Amino acid sequence: MTLSVWRYSHLVLAVSSSIFILLAAVTGSVLALEPISNRIQPYTTGDLDQITVAEFTHTLQQKYAEVISVEIDKNSWVTASVITKDGTDKIIYIDPKTGDSLGTPKETSPVFKFATTLHRSLFLKGIGRFFVGLSSLLLCLISISGIFLILKKQGGVKGFFKPIVKESFNPYYHTVFGKWLLIPILIVTLTGVYLSLEQFSIIPSAKIVHQEDTLFAEEPVIPVSEFKVFKNIKLSEVRKIEYPFAPFPESYFLVQLTNKEYLINQFNGDIVSQVNYPFYVILTYYSTLFHTGQGSIVWSIVLLLASIGILFFMYSGFSITLKRRKSRIKNKYKKDNCDYVILIGSENGNTFYFANALYSELLRLGKKAYLAELNSYKSYKNMQHLVVMTSTYGTGEAPTNAKKFKALLNTHQQGAKFNYSVVGFGSLAYPDYCKFAYDVDTMLQAHPNNNRLADVFTINNQSLESFNQWLLAWSKQENLNISLPKAIGSKKKRKTYAFTVTKHTKAENNPDDTFCIYLKPVEKVKFTSGDLLSILGEKDQRERLYSIGKWNKNELVISVKRHQKGSVSNRLQNLAVGNKISCGIVKNKAFHLPKKAKEALLIATGTGIGPYLGMIHQNTAHKKLHLYWGGRTAASFELYKNQLETQQQAGNLTSLHLALSREQAQKVYVQNLLAANGKEVAQLIKNKGYILICGSIGMQKEVTTVLDTICKNHLKKPLSYYQNKGYILMDCY
Repeated sequence: MTLSVWRYSHLVLAVSSSIFILLAAVTGSVLALEPISNRIQPYTTGDLDQITVAEFTHTLQQKYAEVISVEIDKNSWVTASVITKDGTDKIIYIDPKTGDSLGTPKETSPVFKFATTLHRSLFLKGIGRFFVGLSSLLLCLISISGIFLILKKQGGVKGFFKPIVKESFNPYYHTVFGKWLLIPILIVTLTGVYLSLEQFSIIPSAKIVHQEDTLFAEEPVIPVSEFKVFKNIKLSEVRKIEYPFAPFPESYFLVQLTNKEYLINQFNGDIVSQVNYPFYVILTYYSTLFHTGQGSIVWSIVLLLASIGILFFMYSGFSITLKRRKSRIKNKYKKDNCDYVILIGSENGNTFYFANALYSELLRLGKKAYLAELNSYKSYKNMQHLVVMTSTYGTGEAPTNAKKFKALLNTHQQGAKFNYSVVGFGSLAYPDYCKFAYDVDTMLQAHPNNNRLADVFTINNQSLESFNQWLLAWSKQENLNISLPKAIGSKKKRKTYAFTVTKHTKAENNPDDTFCIYLKPVEKVKFTSGDLLSILGEKDQRERLYSIGKWNKNELVISVKRHQKGSVSNRLQNLAVGNKISCGIVKNKAFHLPKKAKEALLIATGTGIGPYLGMIHQNTAHKKLHLYWGGRTAASFELYKNQLETQQQAGNLTSLHLALSREQAQKVYVQNLLAANGKEVAQLIKNKGYILICGSIGMQKEVTTVLDTICKNHLKKPLSYYQNKGYILMDCY
C-alpha cells in the first residue's frame, strides 16, 4: 500500500507537470552552458582570494584618474567604472592585479537571453513565473517520492548505497541516475522554489539602513593601501565597491560583501558603519549561485548533467509506465472455462512478457488458458494446471500486484485437483533471490487439492535461456508440444559458427551416462571458460546451453549428460572426431573467473564441472583454485580424474574435494564438505577470494544455505554481504 502511494504520487506529479518540467529542463541545459562558456573567457583571472581590497584599491588609484565603482560578478569578472588619465569615461573588465583593461562588457548572447526568459517566465511574465515556481516545487516532490521508491526497491537506507542490479535498460538507469543526480536536482529545485517565493515578495526584501556617524574625521590621512579594514578583506569576498564621489569627509567608500556591507572613511579607513545582511539576503545570494551555476564551472557541469538527467527521467519514466500499461491482460476465454491458469506477480511488468509468451503458445495449441495477476486470484471451476510466474520486490516482499495473494488463497478454494508450477524471476545479486516465489510455493503446498510438479524454478536476470529450459521441462511434464514461442524466438537470433569435433568420450563408459566432447571452431571465435555453447534441437529448434571450459587457445570442452530422449545430447554423443556441428556462443560475463582473483572456490555437481575444467586448465598463473565436486560414485569421477590429477601436479589446481554420495552408508554432498571445512572457507572469503557455483538450482540452494551459515558464524556477516560485493558467482539452472 505504501509503495503504491509513493509510486502513484511519483507518476501523477510527473504527468501533471511534464510540459513545464520539459521546458525547464531544456532551457536549464542551455543556461548551464552560459557559466561554462563565461569561465573560458579572458576576463576570468581566478585568483581573487590572493588580493586584498587595499592592494586592489591602491592599484586602481595609481592606474586611473578616478574610479567610480567596481563590481565583481559571480563569474569573478571584475568590472570597473573609471575615468582614465586622458579624461575618458569607461566601463571595462580589468585585471585585478595590474588594473589593466581586459575588454569591455558585451551583451548576453541572444540564445541565452531567449533561454533565460523562457526559463524564468515562459514569456508569460507574472503568470509564467508562477508556473515555473510551481514546476520547481513539483519536481522537488517528484525527487522526494523517487527517493522513497529507491529505498523501497533497495530494501532500506543501507541498501540505498548498494549497487543497483541491472535488469533492463530504462528501469536500471532511471534508478542509477536518480541516485547520482538526486542531490543536484534537490538543490536546483529548492533554490528555484526559494527564488520564486522571493519574486512574489513572499520572502521580505531587505532594507539596508546605515547609522552614519555625524562626526566626520578628516585626520589623520592614511593611504588606502594602509587601511586596516581593506587589508583584512579579500577581493573574492567583495560584490561591489562604490568610491567616494567627492573629496569631503561625509563621502565614504561603500563596500558590499556577500554577508555584510561597510561605510569606510575615505581619509583614515575607519569603519563608519557596518550592517550585517539578514539571513534571507545571504540565502538569496547563495540560492542564485547554486541555481544558476555561476561562480563554479564544476557546479555548472553538474547542473548541465542534472538537466539532461531530468530529460532522461521523463523519457525512461514514461517508457516504464507505457510498458506497464502494455502488460494489461486480455483473455480470450472466461476464467471458469479454462484448463490452464497463469498467474503473474510483477513489479515492473517484465514478467508479463514471459507469461504472455506461454499464454499465446497454449492458445496456439488449442488449449483454453487464462491469464491474471496474483491479486486477482479466485476460484477457477475447470482449472487443471496452474503456473505462477512472479518476481520479488525489495527485501523478499511480494510485488504490488501480488500482495493480496496469500489472503485470496485462503478465501477462494478450488474444487478440483490441479497441478501447479512456480517460476521465480529475480537477480542473484539480491540476497532475497526469488524469495516470494518460494513463499508462493509454500502457500500452495499447504493448499488442498494440488499436485506440485517440481521445485520452484528460478530465472536470473530474465534469462531467456533459463526460461527456455523451464519451458522444455514443463511442457514434457504436461505432455504438451510447445515450440519455442515466436515472440521470444524472433527477439533474439543467435549467430552460429561451425565447430569440428577434436576429441570425444563415450557416455556408455560412464555410469552416469555423461561424456566430454572437445570442439574447435572452423573460424576464429572468441569465448572463454564460463561462457555458454548454444545448440538448437533439430526438430523443435529449441536452444540447449552447455557451460564452456576453454581448453587450448581455440578449443573448448563441454561436459554433457545424455538423456534417453534428449535429441541434442544424443546428437552430440553420436558425433565422431572430425564431424562438424553448428553452435552459437553466449557470453556469460557474470560467470568468468575474475582476472584479479588470487584464490577461488569452485563448487559443482555432475556436469556443472564443465567450465571449471577450462578455468583450471587456463590457470597457468597458479592461482589458488580449490575444486569441490559432487557425484554419485568414484566411477562417476573417472571421466575427469586423469585431467584433474594432471592439473593438480602442474600446480593449476590447489586442492580437490570429492563428495561421492553413494560410496558410503550416509550420503555426503558438497555442502557437507563445505560445512566440515567451514573455517578454511571463511578464511578464503575473508581474504577476498571468490566462490563460483555451477550446477542445479537445488544444489545451489543447499550450498548457499551452508555458506551463509559459515559467513555468519565465522565472519559475523551474511553471505549476501559478500554476494553484493561480487565475490559469489553462480550459474545454476
